Amino acid sequence: MKNKMSLINKLTGLLFCLFIFSCNPSKEKHDDQPNIIFIFADDMTYSAINALGNKEIITPNLNWLVENGTTFTHTYNMGAWNGAVCMASRAMIISGQSVWNAKAITDDWEQNKALKQTWGALMDKAGYDTYMTGKWHVAAPANQVFKNVIHVRPGMPGDAWEHHTMVANFKSIEGTSEDPSKFIPVGYNRPLSENDTTWSPTDHKFGGYWEGGKHWSEVLKNDALKFLDKAETSENPFFMYLAFNAPHDPRQAPQEYLDRYPVDSISLPKSWLEEYPFNKGMGSGRDMRDEALAPFPRTAYATKKNIQEYYALITHLDHQIGLILEKLKASGKMENTYLFFTADHGLAMGRHGLFGKQNLFDHSIRAPFIISGPDVPKNKKIDLDIYLQDIMPTSLNLAGIEKPDYVFFNDLLPLVKGNQLKSTYNAIYGAYVDTQRMIRKDGFKLLVYPKIDTVLLFDLKEDPEEMNNLSEDPVYREKTITLFKDLISLQEEMHDNLSLSATYENYIGQ
Repeated sequence: MKNKMSLINKLTGLLFCLFIFSCNPSKEKHDDQPNIIFIFADDMTYSAINALGNKEIITPNLNWLVENGTTFTHTYNMGAWNGAVCMASRAMIISGQSVWNAKAITDDWEQNKALKQTWGALMDKAGYDTYMTGKWHVAAPANQVFKNVIHVRPGMPGDAWEHHTMVANFKSIEGTSEDPSKFIPVGYNRPLSENDTTWSPTDHKFGGYWEGGKHWSEVLKNDALKFLDKAETSENPFFMYLAFNAPHDPRQAPQEYLDRYPVDSISLPKSWLEEYPFNKGMGSGRDMRDEALAPFPRTAYATKKNIQEYYALITHLDHQIGLILEKLKASGKMENTYLFFTADHGLAMGRHGLFGKQNLFDHSIRAPFIISGPDVPKNKKIDLDIYLQDIMPTSLNLAGIEKPDYVFFNDLLPLVKGNQLKSTYNAIYGAYVDTQRMIRKDGFKLLVYPKIDTVLLFDLKEDPEEMNNLSEDPVYREKTITLFKDLISLQEEMHDNLSLSATYENYIGQ
């Protein structure tokens, strides 16, 4: 009898161990966890969706997300520590930390530290199957942040024109009569005229999105469909990080998409200029890679041609998103899936005479932001100021994960569901390297270019295109000073060590 009981106890213990080890002890599954799909665009400005007011662009599937979800119309990227603005944006979204703290943590990632604190790792620990494909451009290894990883793409398709080489070339001829165009490879400084045929966005010989034989946006879509197939065989909820390179340059799309946008049908931006007068002083001059895409001075035709290619690539991107949505609906998982769509930042595309994202105007720091899913109000617009990186803690809440103390950004669900009526942020802070600082507060924006002691003030309600500088108007002097003080306080909160005191004193003394 004693031996029989001993055998039963051993069997019971063995079964218990098998049960324990059949479950991943590091996972914290919750029965009610929804699926989460994050669709991430690159260089897509807030105004590049038809349903949000741009009637020139064709985006039926993004329109569907707008109509079936809640859109935050004033969503911002906090800034960047170098010209590759996307690196900082993506580091913030993966870490949950504000810009200068995110810069510091990238050093840890490069040494394989702090990886368990990343967005994907937190979702994995909570019981999610995690998937990633597309643009990464983050110091942390993608396969240590997500479990299922394929087609990790670089910062831009194809061989980028090496930034440092470009800067050196421009600096070497600065102040001389040397023609800078001879240093510029194909695809830049174009088109010089309507007869300029040096570049074709549909010609596969130029590589870029065509490298490998299939357009990168289509490859990503196929990856997403395979992820959904794989998720069908798992009992776990899934988290998918689908990061398109589109519509980053080189803006290449099939001819049928370009044909939808005759150049003559495209409008010039209201704030269009031949050249922004402060571009060099704010660190976004002619030697900036993004700015060198179009010729100086800007022409109406070159601007429209670049916008045509931008819109075509977005419409092609939209089509891929539509196919992912169709698959999700057919799988039966749509009812338990939250969809997030945003971009890492915006893009100027001719506004203020600029083409890139290395500036703090709304067109370059403001991105679209849509949430769709169970119990999310449909066709709702919220105009409160948020950061696009708020998506990270919002998804953690949906997954049943308590927001870690190190996460700076905030859960948006109280705003989505109407339980909170004010933005969590008293003001929006913006920074670009050591040449630009910004505060957006109470309907006004203050821009400071400390290298050239320049201060700009815009009334965003009356002047949403940021065309009328009020900082020299005596009526707005106190407003400018108040916002300047607020900006300096925000710098301290953000661990921003750039001193603005000289520019402040200079303004006060005027």
